[in-house]
Amino acid sequence: MANKQECSVASDLIDFLNASPTAFHAVEEAKKRLRNAGYEQVSEREDWKLESGNRYFFTRNHSTIVAFALGKKYVAGNGFYIIGAHTDSPCLKLKPVSKVTKGGFLEVGVQTYGGGLWHTWFDRDLTIAGRVIVREEKDGSVSYSHRLVRIEEPIMRVPTLAIHLERTVNTDGFKVNTQSQLLPVLATSIKAELNKVVVAENGPFKSEEAQADGKKSDKGMITTKHHSLVLEMIANQIGCKVDDICDFELQACDTQPSVIAGAAKEFIFSGRLDNLCSSFCSLKALIDATSSESDLEDEIGVRMVALFDHEEVGSDSAQGAGSPVMLDALSRITSSFNSDSKLLPKAIQRSYLVSADMAHALHPNYMDKHEDSHQPKLHGGLVLKHNANQRYATNAVTSFLFREIATKHNLPTQDFVVRNDMACGSTIGPILASGVGIRTVDVGAPQLSMHSIREMCAVDDVKYSYEHFKAFFHEFSHLDAKITVDI
Repeated sequence: MANKQECSVASDLIDFLNASPTAFHAVEEAKKRLRNAGYEQVSEREDWKLESGNRYFFTRNHSTIVAFALGKKYVAGNGFYIIGAHTDSPCLKLKPVSKVTKGGFLEVGVQTYGGGLWHTWFDRDLTIAGRVIVREEKDGSVSYSHRLVRIEEPIMRVPTLAIHLERTVNTDGFKVNTQSQLLPVLATSIKAELNKVVVAENGPFKSEEAQADGKKSDKGMITTKHHSLVLEMIANQIGCKVDDICDFELQACDTQPSVIAGAAKEFIFSGRLDNLCSSFCSLKALIDATSSESDLEDEIGVRMVALFDHEEVGSDSAQGAGSPVMLDALSRITSSFNSDSKLLPKAIQRSYLVSADMAHALHPNYMDKHEDSHQPKLHGGLVLKHNANQRYATNAVTSFLFREIATKHNLPTQDFVVRNDMACGSTIGPILASGVGIRTVDVGAPQLSMHSIREMCAVDDVKYSYEHFKAFFHEFSHLDAKITVDI
């Protein structure tokens, strides 16, 4: 059975997961936790006035967040000690025109995001969540706000085909055409029509057909792109009129909550463990490693967590790890204390990044997918990922430094390298290592069912990850001073 400390960290992770159905919600939850810990929000659009010993964060696109705490002995040119993870997960995102009607059903048009195991999305109770751009009018002035939305109850489902209509599915495999067969069913057409009448007569919203007065304006054109049922639910949730919804980014979400489970309560069953588990552990470690006055008293560097969007699709966006987000943050922090441009390259060479992304645990039913010497196991601690072709950024120096911290704190670690006859995934590690020039180690907690709608990991690996990350923040600057390489 998991002990009380393990369950405490895991229970906190469960709360984080259940509050974070999308990257936008994950950033919102991170903001709440940082503010409660005394972190101050700064804006990339404004000048920064930073002070050593203080703690700050900023967001970009509300789907990437960077938090940092300045050591009291920090001076410009000193290093940054960073844990990087990502907020996004494979999912189904609503198309710009999502209204689909066929066979007497209302369906929702979706596009696949990332490399999901799409067969796992069938026969799940789904809902929608994301962000909405809302038009607001007050005293004759119009403005536009960014609002998060989440419909709590299950409203959609992707039903499977009966075996009687596809007898070979168990022998030939379940093959999904993601264009034609992966559309969630929202309602039947006849019920939707009846609902329009009820809404038009009793509710504050009028369907397109109910707007008989001919006053429909351009701002109401969104009703031609999406089912009125969807728009009415969104409007009800955020307290606006349908016509004031300008645009949105929404995705399908599983309504089943994350839980601590297993016969011995040793597992976590949840969606989005890849990579909200790493995001949570790094964020909690930063907060707990900077919560007291003494934590930053002797720190000469900057302790930082960067949680990026769009890792699952290559990180090439304004808020992905391939963007200037990281370099911008390091540059602005350094220049806030000294405008000498020569100090930033020096700071980067003194910095270190832990790229934290979940790892492939050994699967008992597919033992041949791992070679004998590299079989990460649940309960085995953080996995150090290696790849000679630089799909991971780990090298002997970076792995030694990270492992040395584990040794001091009696924390287990494991090693992973993919089989030579299999393709290797990648992370934000090589992107930031090559783009910024920072020393990097790639690590992750082991998990099963990666990229499924429902994944699993071990409770004690969550604790190991948190403890390892917290120790990294506390001790890296002292450890790094003891190793010599480029001299």
